[in-house]
Amino acid sequence: MNSAAPSPPDSPRLLILHGDDLPPGRERIDGHPGLGEVVYATADDLSAKLPGTHFLLVWDLFSEALAAAWPKADSLARVHAATAGVDNLMFPGLVESDVVVTNSRGVFEQPIAEYVLGLVIAFAKDLPRTLEYQRERRWEHRETERVAGSRALIVGTGPIARATARLLTAVGVRVRASGSRARTGDPDFGDVVLSSTAERGPQGEPTLFGELPAADHVIVAAPLTDATRGLVDRTFLNLMKPTARLINVARGPVVDQSDLVVALDSGVIAGAALDVFEREPLKAIDPLWGLPGSVVSPHMAGDVIGWREALVDLFLDELSRYLDGREPRNVVDKRRGYVPG
Repeated sequence: MNSAAPSPPDSPRLLILHGDDLPPGRERIDGHPGLGEVVYATADDLSAKLPGTHFLLVWDLFSEALAAAWPKADSLARVHAATAGVDNLMFPGLVESDVVVTNSRGVFEQPIAEYVLGLVIAFAKDLPRTLEYQRERRWEHRETERVAGSRALIVGTGPIARATARLLTAVGVRVRASGSRARTGDPDFGDVVLSSTAERGPQGEPTLFGELPAADHVIVAAPLTDATRGLVDRTFLNLMKPTARLINVARGPVVDQSDLVVALDSGVIAGAALDVFEREPLKAIDPLWGLPGSVVSPHMAGDVIGWREALVDLFLDELSRYLDGREPRNVVDKRRGYVPG
């Protein structure tokens, strides 16, 4: 599908789907030149307010309400997601339509990369146990690991993966990534191996599963698609080093949590840091909270001070492009489920 949308109607209608919070600086949205009516809706009343809407901002970050309300989308031309991942929007009606979907690529990459770097260092330097021993007023000397010279395998080659690779390389980590095409000489990853569960690709190329046994840090930064759902399962984890750690900053369902619990509990891998989960929030009774080597954070890796304002800035740029008839900035390939390139 051509990403160039038809010229917008005079005074198009904008609808903002929100949850408990609203976008900051609403006056910049409500008074934007060239807009007509600006309407705010929650999941409960989206169906009633969607008719006549030309541009939809999904500010309710992981809402799936649009799928249920889709039959009411009689005028919709553009959907903008205030997230990098858009798996919650990739339902058949929208995928098969002419509606252009854009995302918030450009906001979260560097913060998430910094978060990953922090976790790699924290694991190597045994920081979680140091804090635990401090609370216990326990003096126990240990040796820690070097970060420089260790190996990282990043699952994914998108902008978050690239930003992560650059930071890890800067501290001496040897980085590889897995992607849809094996190649050498990538400016950020060096070597990219084929995303495959086989030991070698059809032309003898190196693969994800072939590289797993050599990695000290396995970082999941791939979008949630049919190909990645449940990718990190028992087979995947059993291929990792017993001393390796898993870090997931992508989407929860990429990792089979029940298989990960078993792997951590039995010492198949040394640790796992999860910022995303199959169901959020993570229930207080979930074993991941207390397993050896586990670090749990509440889907906050990219949420630095000012992130909401940055999301609004990017949305207003996409809105201006729509109103002016210019090409959108972050067009999602709806068949793939992410922004290519």
